[in-house]
Amino acid sequence: MRTTPPRPTHSSRPHATRTATALLTTLTATIATLATLTPTASATPTTPPTTATPHCPESALTIKASIPTPQHPDLLHISATNRTTKPCVIDRIPTVTFGDLDGAAEPDPPTESAPYHLAPGSTAYATVHTVTGRPTPPVRTVDFITVAADPSHHGRRFDATAIGAPPTGIRVWTPTTTWWRPTPA
Repeated sequence: MRTTPPRPTHSSRPHATRTATALLTTLTATIATLATLTPTASATPTTPPTTATPHCPESALTIKASIPTPQHPDLLHISATNRTTKPCVIDRIPTVTFGDLDGAAEPDPPTESAPYHLAPGSTAYATVHTVTGRPTPPVRTVDFITVAADPSHHGRRFDATAIGAPPTGIRVWTPTTTWWRPTPA
């Protein structure tokens, strides 16, 4: 009788391992491709809809500032008026800087930038507290402020005496500003 040598049997495990490795490699390559596409896609600017309200050009606005009473020299009232016949937007947080000091008045309550719509001929109002908290060391004094309705604008400069500040200047310590609002308060 003739005996045949045993037939080699192939275990299915090496095949399963090769298949799993191939699938994992394909999945990893797919994820890597998607990861490189996502930042490019999100960084591509989109065209705003034609019905979007445009930003107010600085030349279309009248900016005013004043200290309403000598008894409260650390309180400023500011306003921005849209002089055009079309609506436009400014940032909801006024940009108020003080002389050559770094930084601007912080929004109170704290918030992020967002559009504030100004109808044709309408005015937005805000209140700035130039001194808040307990100033130590003593407050700084500046000879002028600059008010802008939007951070992209240069702003209008107001000398201290022109807005009714004391002869010593405008006192500044951790200044805050309200958001723009439709009525003075």
